[in-house]
Amino acid sequence: MCVRNSNSSQMRARSGRCAFAASTLLSLAPAAAQPVVDPPTPLLDPTHPVQWLFVYKFNASTYDTHSEPNACVFGGTFAGKPAGQAYAVASSGSGALKRGSGLVGTSLNDPVGATFGEIYRSNLNFVVWNDQFYGDPKLPCGKCERRWGHSKGILAWDNVGNGLVLQVTTPDWPGAGSAATPRPREGNTLGCEHETHNVQYGQHFFALKLTPADTAMVLDALVNASVVTNVRDPQIARLGGPADLVARAAKLGQKVQSDDFQDVTLSSGVRLISKPSDLWVPPWQLISARLGSVPLRTSTWRANSPIPTTTATTPVTCWRPSLGKPNAVEIATTGQWDHKVIKVSASGSHGKIGVSTETTEPFTIFGDMNQQGALTGTGPECASAQNGRGGLFFILADQQLFQSVTDLLKGETAPLTVPKKKQKPKPPPNGGGH
Repeated sequence: MCVRNSNSSQMRARSGRCAFAASTLLSLAPAAAQPVVDPPTPLLDPTHPVQWLFVYKFNASTYDTHSEPNACVFGGTFAGKPAGQAYAVASSGSGALKRGSGLVGTSLNDPVGATFGEIYRSNLNFVVWNDQFYGDPKLPCGKCERRWGHSKGILAWDNVGNGLVLQVTTPDWPGAGSAATPRPREGNTLGCEHETHNVQYGQHFFALKLTPADTAMVLDALVNASVVTNVRDPQIARLGGPADLVARAAKLGQKVQSDDFQDVTLSSGVRLISKPSDLWVPPWQLISARLGSVPLRTSTWRANSPIPTTTATTPVTCWRPSLGKPNAVEIATTGQWDHKVIKVSASGSHGKIGVSTETTEPFTIFGDMNQQGALTGTGPECASAQNGRGGLFFILADQQLFQSVTDLLKGETAPLTVPKKKQKPKPPPNGGGH
């Protein structure tokens, strides 16, 4: 952190960077806000760093906030359409979800705005990835659909490799990682983008503090998932710091020819699983199997090629025996918050979260991938939708968080079969969902 200690040489070494970071954040923050964390750390607000944080943004049908002011602090123009930017937040300091104040992502005083602002108004190294940039920035792969990772977020690290990863589920945000190279065509504030109105639906955000070794593992996981980025574009990448991290980051923005998952445990105890695009299996069955055949309840977008709720005995032939055995995977369609019923699937929430349904295994999972694809097949049909794409999953074992997210997802469940449609639906855009 930017704090003083008795070592005068360390004080001098930190002073330039701390002064820069403090001045840039204070240019946006209220006068009372003091600052800034070094190494990079998730922030509940400018003065409260944490090891990890989770934000669930409610949809507009639950809390419509379009009449509340959005200052568009990172640029852009508020569209004034139905918007849901009310949120609940949990963190390593308090694992139980609590209603947050203000609008998420719109200032330096909310967890998403403070954490993103720490990166955006700094000289940290970073990479932004998103499979739905909508042309800003333009990418060599164009729309980057089939076989590209269905993943969104930003990773930043300092010059010794200490890092911060912010997983998001928002199409088109963020679209730049530094105020020095802003988006030329539209803003970079949540809810102030022009191409897509991504605050109408529910979304989730997960941020985690990283050691240099953790940063290396996250970069490897991103490479393995074939995430969409362009490390040669300064709008979404600034590579520096330790040579091994630069070398890892330089591999990003390419389709990886691999069907080998990665499964590692970070220094925080958070487990990270990376699914490659060529591992043609249903995404959340993979997580159930890798966690030791744990039954799950999930909330994801699943408008096209939806996978139904499954039991422990549901046939899954789009599979590899060495992955283990998947257990039941429930599909939550509604949840609850503050005595309100909330939609937590397609048309309601675009977040990708899950919990174990066994209280002895208090896992909470934050993912990139929708439960869309195929359960059965023997060939290319197993590569449909999200089966044929890559993504990341962060798994925490925190009792308070587990209970809180379990309560959030209590509600109705999708049936064991998908209702047949009279006509075959058109192939979904972007390889199987948003």
